[in-house]
Amino acid sequence: MQLLRLGPLGHEIPAVRDNQGATRDLRPLTEDVDGPFLSSDGIARTRADIDKLPLLDAEGLRVGAPIARPTAVICIGQNYAAHAAESGDAPPEIPIVFFKHPNTVVGPDDELPFPPGATQLDWEVELGVVISKAAHRLGAPSESADHIAGFVVSHDVSERRWQVAESGGQWSKGKSGPSFNPLGPALVPLEDITSPDALHLWSRVNGEARQDSNTSDLIFDVPTLIWHLSQYMALEPGDLINTGTPQGVALSGRFPYLTPGDIIELGIDQLGSQRQLVVSE
Repeated sequence: MQLLRLGPLGHEIPAVRDNQGATRDLRPLTEDVDGPFLSSDGIARTRADIDKLPLLDAEGLRVGAPIARPTAVICIGQNYAAHAAESGDAPPEIPIVFFKHPNTVVGPDDELPFPPGATQLDWEVELGVVISKAAHRLGAPSESADHIAGFVVSHDVSERRWQVAESGGQWSKGKSGPSFNPLGPALVPLEDITSPDALHLWSRVNGEARQDSNTSDLIFDVPTLIWHLSQYMALEPGDLINTGTPQGVALSGRFPYLTPGDIIELGIDQLGSQRQLVVSE
C-alpha cells in the first residue's frame, strides 16, 4: 500500500495505491494526508477500507509530495561515514541536526529552481521518515517504531556556499530555498517495508551514476534518531525527518555542481524514484 497526493500544487487530493496497483480516492476517509490523519490511525483505517474506496483515474495527474506541508523538516547531517569523509570531517559521535523550511517540500518530479546567486547547487538522496504520533522524551530506541507512519524518498537539495561559507556555523541557509526538498512519490507505511534498515539508495545526474549506497550504512539508525531527537524536541504527527545522505555528492570535488538544464534522478528500493529538471528561477 502506498499513500499519494495527486493534482496541481496546493490543490492535491489524497489517494492510495493498493497492492494490485490500482489508485483509489482517499477523500472518503480524509481531506489530506497530514498530521491529524496519521495520528488518528489513518493508515490502519485506510488498510481496512481500501477495497471500498472508489477508483481514481490518476492518468496525467501531477504527483505531489505524499504528505501535506509538515510542521517541521528535521535533518541529520553526515550520517554515512563515507559522506562525512568526503566532506572532510570525522564521523559524528552524536547526530548533527539542522532544519529546512517546510516550504521546501514539493513533488518528486517538480522542476528544481536554480536561485539567483547560487554557485554550488548539490543533490542528496535520503531516506525520509514521517512521524505518525507525538514523540517526546522516549525511553529507548525500541519505542520509536510506534511513532513511525512510514518512509519516503527525500531529496535534500543544498546550496553549499550558502551552507558553509555564508552560514555562520549553521547549515539552514543553504538548505531552505523554496522547492529544496522534493519528496515522494509515495509514503509507504512502515508495515509495508520489508527491511527499512537495508534499503538501496542511489542518484544520477544526466544519466551518470553519483550515489550508490544502502541504509545499512547509516551511522545512527532510524530508531536511534527518533529516540535521540525526542530528548530535545517534541516531534509532531506529519513531521519529516531526513536521515542523511551517502557519499557521491558534488561537495566531494569529484563531480561538478548542478546548473540549469541538468536532470537529477534518485530513488530508494521499495519507495520509488524522482526526476527533476534544474531550471533558472
